[in-house]
Order: sequence, then C-alpha cells, then structure tokens
Amino acid sequence: MQITGFSRVARHWRRAVLAVACSLTAPFAAADYGVEHPAVLPFVQEMQSEHGFSADYVLRLLADAERRQPILDAISRPAERVRPWHEYRAIFMTEQRLQQGLEFWDEYADALERAEQEYGVEPEVIVAIIGVETFYGRHKGTHRVLDALTTLGFDYPPRADFFRRQLKAFLVLTREQQMDPTLLTGSYAGAMGYPQFIPSSYQVFAVDFDGDGKVDIWNNPIDAIGSVANYFKEHNWQHGEPVVVAAEVAGDEYAEGITLNNGLQARLTVAELRTLGWQPASTLPDEQRVMSFEFDAGDHQQHWIGLDNLYAITRYNHSVMYAMVVHQLAQQLREARNP
Repeated sequence: MQITGFSRVARHWRRAVLAVACSLTAPFAAADYGVEHPAVLPFVQEMQSEHGFSADYVLRLLADAERRQPILDAISRPAERVRPWHEYRAIFMTEQRLQQGLEFWDEYADALERAEQEYGVEPEVIVAIIGVETFYGRHKGTHRVLDALTTLGFDYPPRADFFRRQLKAFLVLTREQQMDPTLLTGSYAGAMGYPQFIPSSYQVFAVDFDGDGKVDIWNNPIDAIGSVANYFKEHNWQHGEPVVVAAEVAGDEYAEGITLNNGLQARLTVAELRTLGWQPASTLPDEQRVMSFEFDAGDHQQHWIGLDNLYAITRYNHSVMYAMVVHQLAQQLREARNP
C-alpha cells in the first residue's frame, strides 16, 4: 500500500515523540495519562503544532495528571439535575450567605460601583454570582485543574472534545501567566478562582480591573468583580431590566409551553403562551419571546416566565435553577442593603 507524504510525517512525528517519552525518567507507562493512553500522543501533537509547546513538557504534565473517579462521578450528577427546586434553592438562600454577601459588597463597594458604571451590571448580580459560585471566595475548589481537565478530556466521552479544548486553553494561559499548572486548584469541571471561570472564559472575559498589570481571578476579588461584569456585558445583560415574571397556569396544554422540554434557546411569544394557559403576573408585550418553566416548590408548583436577562445568567451556567437562585440571591442582597 502506498504511504502518503502526510502519513510519513505523522509516523515520523509519532516515533519522535515516543523516543522523547522513552528518554525521560518519568514512568509514563505506569501513569494514568502516559503514552499508553490512546488520546495522549494526538493531544501532544496538537499542543506542539497549534501552540508551540514542546512534546517533552506536555508529556511530563500529562504523566503527572491523575485520573480522578470522583470527578467523573460528580459531573454525572450535578445538583441542578438531581435535586428539586426547593432543595436546590435551600443550599444557597441562607442567612449566612446573605450576611457574608453584604460584607463582601461593603468591602468592595467602590469596585462594584465602577463595574456597574463601566459594564452596566448591577452590584447585586455580581455579588450573587460570586456568592453562589464560591461563597465569596471561600470555596474555590480542591481538585487540581490539571487532573480535572485531563480526566474529563480523556475519559469522559460525552464531552471529551470540550474538556480537551479547555485543557489546551489552561496550558496556554498558565504559560502566559507564568503559573505552575500542577498547583492550581478548582472545581471538578476545571473552573477556577472567585468567579469559577473555565479556561476559555478566562481567556476571553477575565480583565485586569485594578490596573496592576495582572489578570488574577484566583486571589484578587477586584479582578474577579470586573471579570464577572465583563462576562455579563458580553452576554447581553440589560441594566435595570427585569429577569423573570411569575405566572399562573390553567388547562391541560400549559406544559407544551415549558422551555425545558425543548432547550434553553426555545422561545414562545407571550401571546402563544397565553393560548396555552399561561397568564403573566405583570404586563408583557404579546410579541415578546420568552422562556417559561415550572419548579417543584415542595408543596406546590411554581411557574415563571423568563426574560432576556434570565437567559444571560444561563450563559454562565446552563441551568434555569442556577439562574433563578442567582437572581433571587441578588434580589435578597439588594433588599437587605437598601431596605
């Protein structure tokens, strides 16, 4: 069989990388992500060709990464999917989270006010995001980001491509920021710092909000505040606009209007929802396209109509329950600060 020029190059490259691997002292064959793993060598080649990394460096990093079964378990059962609304809400809507959110707001009031002026995002929304994500920086995650992204990128088939892209972005940003990628910790999904940005979000949305020449979302809450505000601005947050409207439902057809049956981007007009038995508690234009959903509140069902700002929150985490708890915590913070 004739071997093409491309095949010769690929074969030569593979032999070269294997030679590098064999020459190193690290026990690659015994590692979870040594050269024996089928996804490792193609990834190394991509890092080399796309970003100029040395094969030696990437092989050593991957050999140091550990396959973490708890990470695979956690991603298969996120709280937004396995808990009903009333249980999920109770995790975040606590007196302690409220009080510590008010303290965070007081401490960083100047930065939050400047973020509102520059990005058009209300302080309570920024504080609520950081409060839900990391309890205002107290719980930033204990998994090594290298372990999380390698485990999910190489051993979680449903989203392996996505997490390998995040692993690439992580290695690039640690090189740019001159950080040791083996030391950074975060969530089971590789999210980092006060705002829990995944690596690609860091690359696009993180900002140096205090002007010290560094973009530090891990230890600098001011940079985190500006970065969250920038994220929301870029996802079309509308300052001062409502997020949701409560609704009453009637009849047997109302369930046909529930957004979650068809994905978060599915929209019906307010007029179409009315024909299905939805009645918003406040006036909305008939032609406005909206989300609509039903929550289990324990002893009753709640029905909500979600507007564009709710959709903007779901760009941070693709869950309506997440978006609603951020919104309700933000409301609680605003009301407590300005009774």
